[in-house]
Amino acid sequence: MSERTKQDGRFYYRWEWQLQSTPEAFWPFFADTNRLNRDTGIFPVDEMLPQPEDAGTGRRRLRFQLPMPIGWVEEPFEWVAPYQYGVMRYYQNGPLRTMEVLATITPKPGGGSTLLYETWLEPRNVIGKLAAPVALGIIAPRRFGKAVAQYDAIAAIDAPPSLLKRPSRLVPGAEGRMNSMAEQLLAQGVDKPLLDLLLREIKEGDDLLLAHLRPYALADQWNVPRRDVLELALMATRAGLLDFQWELLCPMCRGAADRVHNHLADLETNAHCATCNIDFKADDEHAIELTFAPNPSIRPVERTEFCVAGPQQTPHIAVQQLLLPGATRTVQPKLRAGRYRIRTAELPRSQQIAVTGAGEAELTIDISPNGWAQGVAAIQPGAAITLRNQTEATQLFILEEMAWSDQAVTAAEVISLQCFRDLFAQEALDPGQQFDVGSLTVLFTDLRDSTRLYREIGDAPAFGLVRNHFDVLHDAIAEEEGAIVKTIGDAVMAVFRRPISAVRAIVKSQAILANPENGERPLQLKAAIHAGHSIAVTLNERLDYFGTNINIAARLEKFSRGNDLILSDFIYCDPEVQALIQDPNAPMDVRPFEAQLKGFDDERFNLWRIVPNQQL
Repeated sequence: MSERTKQDGRFYYRWEWQLQSTPEAFWPFFADTNRLNRDTGIFPVDEMLPQPEDAGTGRRRLRFQLPMPIGWVEEPFEWVAPYQYGVMRYYQNGPLRTMEVLATITPKPGGGSTLLYETWLEPRNVIGKLAAPVALGIIAPRRFGKAVAQYDAIAAIDAPPSLLKRPSRLVPGAEGRMNSMAEQLLAQGVDKPLLDLLLREIKEGDDLLLAHLRPYALADQWNVPRRDVLELALMATRAGLLDFQWELLCPMCRGAADRVHNHLADLETNAHCATCNIDFKADDEHAIELTFAPNPSIRPVERTEFCVAGPQQTPHIAVQQLLLPGATRTVQPKLRAGRYRIRTAELPRSQQIAVTGAGEAELTIDISPNGWAQGVAAIQPGAAITLRNQTEATQLFILEEMAWSDQAVTAAEVISLQCFRDLFAQEALDPGQQFDVGSLTVLFTDLRDSTRLYREIGDAPAFGLVRNHFDVLHDAIAEEEGAIVKTIGDAVMAVFRRPISAVRAIVKSQAILANPENGERPLQLKAAIHAGHSIAVTLNERLDYFGTNINIAARLEKFSRGNDLILSDFIYCDPEVQALIQDPNAPMDVRPFEAQLKGFDDERFNLWRIVPNQQL
């Protein structure tokens, strides 16, 4: 249903649709204004450089090309997920002066929802007065109606936007190249059903999703293990089917402030986010994300932007509201349990919020020149939140979830995978660049009495045993989603994301090496494990790690006697490690001791010697 009237000298258009889907299911489709604008025939936009007066306001300057460029200043989108969003635009030239849009999704008692889309237009001249009734009275309702019906059909079955398909646009000869690459991947042991799913996604997937393909999102959609899809994407990149790209994410809006194809060395870890008007450094483990896209020799993907700041551009933000000085507004978003914060685009610090079933039903946030209230406010998932701007300036209020998406493949994670290091050994940071990888589990190993081994059996046989021991470690570490960082003589440094993975890998390796099946000489492997925050750097032209915790881990290995593990207190106290140590079906001998480490003269470390049951 559509309706046209005139309000306050502006043309007013009102469209209404009855939906099968709920607001929660429909929101990711309709609030993705980049997709919506493309699907309804809106022209692509270019973002222009902000002016000094735009700093910190969230305001953007945009334009699109017609016979002549049309430019406008766009106020920040305002929204309350998953129920409403709107935006105001002030045109600098062309047939319109202003345009305001408001979309409202209201749940119906019997299920489904009502979508109301309202537009207010203020013409600048006679062309605007004549064109508006045609564009918004005839053309736009048809296009919007088609898009709404398509979105609703997918949302009604609780399916993600990735199920929206568009006609394949493969380049000439792409089918033959894809078949050749598929045969190569199958010969390398890739699972055929999983490869078939990827090939279909490349052929039929939507450009907006294919431009930033996320393996974990695909895995969740296909209901298969995430690691399998990530390793498939890495192998497909090596084969030339996909390209990968490193994206440097702003810590505030989490948008890609910089996007670099192919190599980490091209990534500048100091960046500026024009949206948030901040300079930042990649000093967080979530700061760099790895995404994929089809190789241009297979399918070119559309990287054109049709909207740069809609709600789904920043899906972690549940509420964004622009309040004039002295203004008060109450919102009631639908929040998941977890940690949130309310901040403004201009003022320092924030108000911490915990969403829990035991929280309050109402919360009032007063922002004054004195800053924010102290402590953490606890609210219910459907609480009413009243925002009060008691400052003398307009403030953009932002309510955002603190947890990062678990569907992102971070650089910190992928560089600790053996598959990545085997396939892309040349990947390294530019010298002088570094980034935080968060908490990392570090394993150091060495062979006991390797010098005597060379003397007793000769260089060639001893070298064969040492090489075999590297193969055993490589396979066990890769199986536990870790990676060998480097070898130094007979020693190995490896990294993992979880302590239990390192413990399982070394227990398995020690058992294999101490009890070889082919009658070879048994080997005793010394090992030590520690964990803590580290940074990734480039040393000797390869990705490496640096920091105090790496130094501690390296110094622990000397306490190992062979066929045992030296664990730092942090590793020993990990709940998963404790469960393994105390498993009644595979008991381990535990012996605590204290030690002083070189370079840490003022500190004594609580350490644990673990001897697996098969070594007792």
